[in-house]
Amino acid sequence: MLCGPNDKVSRIKESCNSSGCLVFGRLVFLYILNVGKFSLKILTVVGARPQFIKAACVSRAIANRSHITEVIVHTGQHFDENMSDIFFKEMGIPQPTYNLGISALSHGAMTGKMLESIEEIILVESPDWVLVYGDTNSTLAGALAASKLHIKVAHVEAGLRSFNMRMPEEQNRILTDLISTVLFCPTDRAVENLFNEGFQTKNVEVVNVGDVMLDAAMFYGNHAVKPDWFDKQEISTDFVLATLHRAENTDDPAKLREIAMALNQIHKQTTLILPLHPRTKQKLDEFDISLHVFSVAPVSYLEMCYLLKNCKYVMTDSGGLQKESYFFKKPCLILRDETEWIELVTLEANKLIGPRYNDIIDASVKFNQEKIDFQKDLYGTGDTAERVVEYLTSYQNRFQVD
Repeated sequence: MLCGPNDKVSRIKESCNSSGCLVFGRLVFLYILNVGKFSLKILTVVGARPQFIKAACVSRAIANRSHITEVIVHTGQHFDENMSDIFFKEMGIPQPTYNLGISALSHGAMTGKMLESIEEIILVESPDWVLVYGDTNSTLAGALAASKLHIKVAHVEAGLRSFNMRMPEEQNRILTDLISTVLFCPTDRAVENLFNEGFQTKNVEVVNVGDVMLDAAMFYGNHAVKPDWFDKQEISTDFVLATLHRAENTDDPAKLREIAMALNQIHKQTTLILPLHPRTKQKLDEFDISLHVFSVAPVSYLEMCYLLKNCKYVMTDSGGLQKESYFFKKPCLILRDETEWIELVTLEANKLIGPRYNDIIDASVKFNQEKIDFQKDLYGTGDTAERVVEYLTSYQNRFQVD
C-alpha cells in the first residue's frame, strides 16, 4: 500500500501540512485547467539510481514550462541515502509526491506491488502521460499500470536490446516498448532495433531524441564534487574505477569469485576504486568472497562525475556507466558478454570481456595502451530533455480535443 495518510486525496501533495493549503492548491490547478489554457499533466515513475539521473534533466525542462504539472512517483526500488535521497538533493529533483517504499523483494513480487500502487495513484491523479525511464521493474510496473488504464505511456531510452532474454532488464525494456505510446530512442541503432521488430507497423511513435544521460553529463559534470575520502587515502593518479551489481554476475558465486580475483589482482598494480552496491556486498558476504580493493559506499552522481573525470579507465557491468565513461572520454571494460550499447564496442571505446579472470586481466593490460577517438557524436547534442518535453507537448496539441 501507499505510504502516508489513508485518505487518497491527502496523499496528492504530502508537502501540504494543512487541508486549507491542499484545497487551495487544487482549486488553483482546476482553475488553470478550465480557463482555456492548454495544460499537461505528467506522472513520472522512478525507482533506481540511473532513473534519478535521467529524470533530473527532464524534470528541470518540465519545471520551465508553466503549463505542465509533474507528479513524481518513487517506487523505492533504490531506497537508502546513498542510492536515492542524495540524488534528489544534489541534482535538484523535486521531492516525490508519492514514495511507495517497495524494495528487497523478488522480481515478481516487487513488480506486482508496484503495479498495484501505481494504478491507484493514476486513478487519483488522472495524468495525460505516464513517463518511464530505462529498464527496471519500476519501468515495467509504471508502463503496465498506465496501459491497462488507457493512459499514454512515454518510454525514455526505448529500443535498446542486449539480446539476452535471461536478463530481467531485457524483459522489462521489451515489454515496456510493446505497450508504450511514444518511444524515445537514444540512438539510431535503438530505432533500427524497433524497426527490425516491426514497430513501424504498430500504433506507436518512434523518435530518436538522443540520450538524456549526455544532458546530465554535460550539465552536472561541471559541478563534479571530490569525495570526502579521496584526499585522505593514498590513491594513485592513474586509478581504475569499477562497479559491479548485475544479478547475472553477483548471483553466480563462480562468476563473482573470478571477477573479485581479477579486481584484487589489478589493485596490486594500481588503485582500484569500487563503490560497492548493497546487493553486491550482500552476495560477497553470502559466498564468503574477499575483496582486496579500495571499496567505498555508493557515491553520489556528482562524486561519480569526479571519479570518471580523473580515473584511467572504467570496469563495469552497468549499462549507464558504459556511456558515462564515453561522455568523460574514458575507455571501459564491460564485465559482461553482451551489451545494449553495442555502438561503443564497434567504436572500440568499450570492450566486452565477460566475467572471467584471465580475460579481465589480459584486457586490462592491453586496454591501457590503446588510444581511442572519443569525438564521434553517437548520443545527440545534450538537449534530449528539452526534445522529450517538446514532443510530449506537441503530441498533446495534435490530439487535443477543443
